[in-house]
Amino acid sequence: MIPAAFDYVEAESVDAAIAALTEHGDEAKLMAGGHSLIPLMKFRLATPGVIVDIGRMEGLNSIDDRGDHIAIGALTRHMSVETSELLGAEAPLLKHVASQVGDPSVRHRGTIGGSLAHGDPASDLPAAILALGATLVAKGPGGEREIAATDFFTGFLETALADDEMLTEIRVPKMAGAGWSYQKFNRRAQDWAIVGVAAVSNGSTSLSLVNMGPTPMRASAAEAAINGGGSIDDAAAAAADGASPPDDLNGDAAYRTHLASVLVRRALTEAQG
Repeated sequence: MIPAAFDYVEAESVDAAIAALTEHGDEAKLMAGGHSLIPLMKFRLATPGVIVDIGRMEGLNSIDDRGDHIAIGALTRHMSVETSELLGAEAPLLKHVASQVGDPSVRHRGTIGGSLAHGDPASDLPAAILALGATLVAKGPGGEREIAATDFFTGFLETALADDEMLTEIRVPKMAGAGWSYQKFNRRAQDWAIVGVAAVSNGSTSLSLVNMGPTPMRASAAEAAINGGGSIDDAAAAAADGASPPDDLNGDAAYRTHLASVLVRRALTEAQG
């Protein structure tokens, strides 16, 4: 339970963090709240040679109205997302999902950018940004680039971020009045979801799945069913098509497939109701 030895760098700006990443390459890891990285380090599932601490950095902890979207700084704490009146009016799904992350101590320390950059398929927030069609902004030595949420998660705990890039902002389209739902099934309060489903109904319907594969993912077959004129039951039957749910102590693939169907039905009933 003791991490391997590492060097420590505190970055006071985005440019300083990028410079440290550029200097140390894949040996360096960013740390904001630390709730994702430190547990991996304690089990030595991650052994970075350099920790670049960005937790005290200023300027990336705001939630701003940008006309057709809301811009959320990557270092914004979960609690700020959970209590944002702006998100409550324009993207209530994200506000609600933030309230489902861990417990109050985790939400006061953890950041939305850290959760997304970690890329855990069992995490709540990636499903929300997928269902909302968000865009993520990364900055590296070559400048900024935008990455669609659907392109961001590339493998188990892997994202489209390069070794010398840092996630700086999440842009969420405004969806005032849209129907939405987040259904999360877990054994105990504050546990990771065994399976979760995020749904947004806003002209067309989008669905995303939690813990149904190696990455956070859209429920493409279920979306196609409901948007093609099928019933909620049709979409529920297709909930796990294309997914590869894991087998673990909380349930096998067949159990998760059944849960996905049940939760998609519930999510669509609430989002379209």
